Amino acid sequence: MKVAIIGAYQTKFGELWDKSLADLIFEASVGALADSRMPAKKIQIAFFGNKLGPQTTSQNHLSALVAQLLGVSIPVIRVEAACASGGVALSQACLAIESGQYDTALVLGAEKMTDQSPAQIAQALMGAASSQEREAGLTFPGLYALMAGKYLNDFGAKETDLAGVSVKNHFHASLNSKAQFQFPVTIDQVMKSGEVASPLKLLDCSPITDGAAGLVLASPRFAQKRQKKNIYIRASQHFTDTLSLSKRQSFTEIPSAKKAAKKAFIQAGVEPSEVSLAEVHDCFTIAEILALEDLGFYQKGEGFLAVRNGQVKLGGTRPVNLSGGLKACGHPVGATGVKQVVELYNQLLGRAGKKQTRKAKVGLAHNIGGTGGTAVVHIITK
Repeated sequence: MKVAIIGAYQTKFGELWDKSLADLIFEASVGALADSRMPAKKIQIAFFGNKLGPQTTSQNHLSALVAQLLGVSIPVIRVEAACASGGVALSQACLAIESGQYDTALVLGAEKMTDQSPAQIAQALMGAASSQEREAGLTFPGLYALMAGKYLNDFGAKETDLAGVSVKNHFHASLNSKAQFQFPVTIDQVMKSGEVASPLKLLDCSPITDGAAGLVLASPRFAQKRQKKNIYIRASQHFTDTLSLSKRQSFTEIPSAKKAAKKAFIQAGVEPSEVSLAEVHDCFTIAEILALEDLGFYQKGEGFLAVRNGQVKLGGTRPVNLSGGLKACGHPVGATGVKQVVELYNQLLGRAGKKQTRKAKVGLAHNIGGTGGTAVVHIITK
C-alpha cells in the first residue's frame, strides 16, 4: 500500500468558546489545503469523521455542510465510528485512493463538545456502548475502570503506574502549543485527583474537547509530480469486535486492535521493533498500557514497565503520544484519529518543534472506538 500525505493541519484543542463546529471544520480544511499548496477545487473526494455533531449542534447532513464550507461539489462522506470516527474516515480515504478512482482526497475530523453540559456529553458519548451496559449504570470511565482493575490484579501493576501515563503525556503536551493542557503534572497530583471510577482518578481520564484536524492525501503518481520526497501511509487496517465489553473473553486486551496491528505490520512490511514513534488511543491511562501490548511493542503484562522505565517518553527508545495523547492534548472524539496522523506526519518531516523526536522514520497511529468495538491502525513512513 502506498498513499501519500501531502498536507496536514490541526486546530488548537481545548474549550473553544468562540468557535462553532463549522468554524473548526473550515479552519482544518483551509489549513490542510494550504499546507499541501493545493486549492479546494483539486480535491476529488472528502471524508469527515464526526460522532456528536447531530447531538451537540442539532445539525444533520454534515457532509453537505463540509461541501458548502469548501465551496465544492464533490462526494463528501460523513463517518461515525464512535471515538474512532477520524481513523475510519482516514481508512476509507485510503481505500478510495487505492481503488484508482481518485487521485486526491481530503480527510477531516472535528467535534464541538464544550457547548453542552458534562452530563449531556456523557450521555451522548455512551451511545457508543451497548444499551445493556448503559442500563446497568456503566459509563466509559466505569468500563475502563473494570479493565484497569483486572490488569492491576493480574499483572502486579500499581495505580501509580497508571498515573505514570498521565505524567508522561502531560509532559509531552507541555511542549505542544496546540494541546488543551500545556502543563506538567506529578504522580502525587494524579493520585490525589478525585476518584472517578476506582482505580481511575480524574487525571487518568481524557477531557471534553473542541477541535479539528485535516489531512490531504494523494496517489503516488499525483504526489510525485509535485515533489520527490513524500510521506506515505503504508498500511491502513480497520477491524470491529463486540459492542459490549461483557461479551469479550478478556478485559486486558482489545482483540480488534491486535488484529488490526498484526495485519498492518504485514501490509507495511515492517516489524513492531522498527516503529520509531506511536500515537495511541489513551482515552484513559489504562488504554495506553493495553495498546503498548496489543500492538506488539511489549509482552502481555509488561506495558506498564515501559512507562515506568521511561522507554515511551521523549528521548526514550520508542516515544508514545508525543502530542500529549488524548489525555493531555485533548480528545475531540471525531478529530482524534486524524490528529494522531497529523502528529506523525509532522514528526517524520522534522517539524514537530519542542517535542520533535530523533530519527523518526516509521510512525504508527492506533485509534479505538468505545471499549474496542472499533480499532484502526495506520503505519506511516518516509
